[in-house]
Amino acid sequence: MLSLRRFLPPLVLLLVAVVMAGCATAPRPSATAQSGKAGYKVGNPYQIDGVWYYPAEDWNYDETGIASWYGEQFHGRYTANGEVFDLNSVTAAHRTLPMPTVAQVTNLENGRSIQIRINDRGPYARGRIIDLSRRSAQLLGFEGKGTAKVRVKILVPETIQAVSLARRGGGDDKLTAATETPRSAPVVAVTSAALAPPPGATAAPLPPVSSASRPFVAPQAPQVASAAPLAPPPEKVSQVAVRATQIYIQAGAFTRSDNAQRAKSRLDPLGTVRITGVRSQGIELFRVRLGPIQTVDEADRLLGRVVDSGLTDARIVVD
Repeated sequence: MLSLRRFLPPLVLLLVAVVMAGCATAPRPSATAQSGKAGYKVGNPYQIDGVWYYPAEDWNYDETGIASWYGEQFHGRYTANGEVFDLNSVTAAHRTLPMPTVAQVTNLENGRSIQIRINDRGPYARGRIIDLSRRSAQLLGFEGKGTAKVRVKILVPETIQAVSLARRGGGDDKLTAATETPRSAPVVAVTSAALAPPPGATAAPLPPVSSASRPFVAPQAPQVASAAPLAPPPEKVSQVAVRATQIYIQAGAFTRSDNAQRAKSRLDPLGTVRITGVRSQGIELFRVRLGPIQTVDEADRLLGRVVDSGLTDARIVVD
């Protein structure tokens, strides 16, 4: 076959080359190439199913609840801070902690514990506190089960190091709008959520105090002068003692006992409800909990009913 070069003028050849180049599919960036190269991100308030979430630095974060995991459907897609999700890396999604944050996640059912790096937003199921990568779920021993009772605790020195490296690599909150998944909240300070009165009541109750409705003001983290290149936490599984735990629905924490009693009266038809006094950030509160609950599926069902009753700050906790 004769070559086209002998018959086509140079300009036509150039146009053919450009068209052929445009038809080629650009390779998708690998998770290895992208990991650790996105900037530090806190993010704006956003809403999921009518509930507002307020991302913030929280150096005292320590929470128990239900974990889930995600994998193939999101493998190779960008995370909320601009990395590429790799289901085989030890990472996770969290609703409010900055990215990156390094945390210790412990499976309270078998005592297995690992370090993970948070680089994504989620989970989007109301009854979950963290969404782990498939590899993280494998290391914690609940891949097949799908969910587990967990404790999630921030690791401050490791997080400070990761944040320092991310800021040098990508800057503060450096993220394109295309990678933002949730819808931004209006610029309005929300300090409390009012409890609606039960049918027949004439006086509106005072607003309860809830950690979900009051953004946390954290102390400034110390600066780190130098650190090693950012990398996923090592796949090191430690073993801690296992103790008996129960699942509850926490309907809210109230500054007034009469508000707590009103919430309890709403939930009494659903099961055993208790009011306990607790102290949080120097404030005396009355905590309302429904339970204990035997299974995660039952907790999910009851959580939906509690939220539908008007207690929208309700959440699943493990204690």
